[in-house]
Order: sequence, then structure tokens, then C-alpha cells
Amino acid sequence: MQNHHLFHSIHQLSRQLTKHINEALQPLGLYSAQWSVIYVLKTRGSLTQTELCEYLAVEAPPMTRTIQRLVKQGYVRKVSGEDKRTKLIQLTDEALSEYPKWEEAIVNMHDTLLKGFSESSQEACYILVSDWLRQLQPQTSMREERDTNE
Repeated sequence: MQNHHLFHSIHQLSRQLTKHINEALQPLGLYSAQWSVIYVLKTRGSLTQTELCEYLAVEAPPMTRTIQRLVKQGYVRKVSGEDKRTKLIQLTDEALSEYPKWEEAIVNMHDTLLKGFSESSQEACYILVSDWLRQLQPQTSMREERDTNE
């Protein structure tokens, strides 16, 4: 197999997954980019915009637009960090109360997409993807990831 076929397939899979996430969340007023930010803030806590960009591998302009939409929807707010120049992005109480609905839509979509795969196949895929992501992340992100998992 030629590597470009593998990478093309992975790219297509990513696009399809994004499409399915959008379809699952659109009735609830969210899209995949917004869900990614909300999920990261829920699982990792308040972060700066730069930290969100680095973790999600998203450039600053689209992240700014996503955060602005989430602020407008009332799901995130910017608060001063320890250093007054630093702004942290954090979930609002409204987002925390809506989160179970969003998560349920995502879990149902995941269950539907994974129906044809055995538990062992899912686990093998998770290990492969996790290992690959760790190799691709900058060293600082890998240290943060280890600190979070300890």
C-alpha cells in the first residue's frame, strides 16, 4: 500500500466524522469546532486561547471566531488569569447545564458509527491513533498530557 492512500483515507475519515458530528449537534445549535472547544474546556478546565489552539491544532483566526460564537451563545466567557494580561476561556454555568445533552448526542453518534466494529478493534484503533497523536504533538504538549494523566 502506498502511504498517500493511507493518508488520503485518514483525511476522508476525518471529514466524514466532522460531518457526522455536525449533523448530531446542529439541532442543538452547535457545530464540531464549537464542540471541540467545549469538550476540551470540560475535560481540561480553563485554558488560554493559545493553549486551545495548540491542543486542538487550530490556527488563531478560526479559534477566535469559534470562541466569539460561543461567547455570543453564552457558553464560554473570558476571565483574567493570574497574570492580568492573560485571559482564560472557561465554560459558563449555561454550558455546564447543556453539556449532558450535547454529550448524549455525541455518544449516540459514536455508538452508531462504531456498530460494525468489535470491542477489540475499537481498542486497537484507539491505541494506534493515541500513539500516533503523541508522536505528532510538540514536546511541551506531551509533557502536559503526561501531567494530566498522572
